[in-house]
Amino acid sequence: MKIDAGLAPDLHAVPANAQALEAEGYDGVLTAETSHNPFLPLLLAAEHTQRVDLLTSIVVAFARSPMSVAAMAHDLNAYSKGRLVLGLGSQIKPHITKRFSMPWSSPAARMTEFIQAMRATWACWYEKKPLSFRGEFYTHTLMTPMFTPENIEFGAPRVVLAAVGPLMTEAAGEVADGVIVHSFTTRKYFDAVTVPAIERGLARGERDRAGFEVCYPGFVVCGETEEQFAESRRKVCKQIAFYGSTPAYRAVLEQHGWGELQTELNILSKQGEWDAMGERITDEILGEFAIVGEPDQVGSKLKERWGGTVDRLATPLSFLSGERKAALLEELRAS
Repeated sequence: MKIDAGLAPDLHAVPANAQALEAEGYDGVLTAETSHNPFLPLLLAAEHTQRVDLLTSIVVAFARSPMSVAAMAHDLNAYSKGRLVLGLGSQIKPHITKRFSMPWSSPAARMTEFIQAMRATWACWYEKKPLSFRGEFYTHTLMTPMFTPENIEFGAPRVVLAAVGPLMTEAAGEVADGVIVHSFTTRKYFDAVTVPAIERGLARGERDRAGFEVCYPGFVVCGETEEQFAESRRKVCKQIAFYGSTPAYRAVLEQHGWGELQTELNILSKQGEWDAMGERITDEILGEFAIVGEPDQVGSKLKERWGGTVDRLATPLSFLSGERKAALLEELRAS
């Protein structure tokens, strides 16, 4: 299992942060598209590291065109000598239409075509194939030498796709190199919904599991003091509640018989009751979504739940330092 860690969003802090994470033994460093651009920190990380993978987890695909993402991903992958893992996500309709002012329709089908369009662009650049992509959502048919990159020795980056529902998960299996399982995923939902959808997608794409990477950014509640543990629990409960308020994620709660909680959380979110939302997450619910335990229990609990199933794990280990963190990283990487 590979272990990844998030980069600080402050660009001034990225060089030292990335170097420290590489020295600590992490396999990859990742960024998210929330309040900052996800690509810029990875450029700095590429400059100041030698080994770690550089992951976007995630870039909002539908806020951009396949051509623009293909170009940005090419530059980062070429500069980092093949270390980019391009993580894409769809976001939800209100953000795409109201925040980015971009079109939204048939997200799984659109995402499948988005990735196919990028691959067609890369095939034009790296394999000298004519660019002739015509789809339902995207059309790319023009490429001239002036717009063709010359530094092509490292080829196309790996592409992983964030997914919760079965249709998007199938799309990942069909056209991506891996899937980013949402942190709002329980093991029960993973086994009942995610795994069968991956298998259907792989079969549709006539591919096998060997080259397909399952990535999971897991929740951990832990602390070396009671105060640290309580604060960790509070933050994770609020994050779970935030995700749980999203109608598209209701199916995860329904897998456990908690579907009505989604309605309640959604109402509270519209009222801005963020603290109250977190208080609705019981210990039972928390235990399904997060690893909860003392520092010396976290490794065994993570391995018990996800060992042999997940290929990449991104989880905060800030509750540990020094030798204890190094030991846990080695324990997880060996699982």
